[in-house]
Amino acid sequence: MDRRERGFVLAAALIIAVLYLALMELLLMDSTRALNEAQRYRSQVIAQTLAESGAERAAAQMIAKSSNSANAENWQGTMTGTMSRAGNNFEIIGDGVATGVPPAKAHVELKGAVFGTHIQIDFATHTP
Repeated sequence: MDRRERGFVLAAALIIAVLYLALMELLLMDSTRALNEAQRYRSQVIAQTLAESGAERAAAQMIAKSSNSANAENWQGTMTGTMSRAGNNFEIIGDGVATGVPPAKAHVELKGAVFGTHIQIDFATHTP
């Protein structure tokens, strides 16, 4: 192998090394983006679950009570819920705030009517 051939082999090896490092950098950037999206999705799911739990706690004994509220906090975040009844109509509101990276908020609202022991939900909204 003469000097010229060794120069080509050295240049090819350097080019392959640079391309390999560039590929690793792209994979690292993509995995960082995927991790951020997964954390955001997890926070949103937890916030939605906390909001629904707050609404469920506020709705406890809704047939016997005309209003109720619930507040709780755990290592995943905070939940609040309120229930108000006027005649047969009721409104339940639940809010959840997930702590974490990144934090997220969610809101649940239910409207309906109570007929004896039968509960009818007419309208429900879930807002992230």
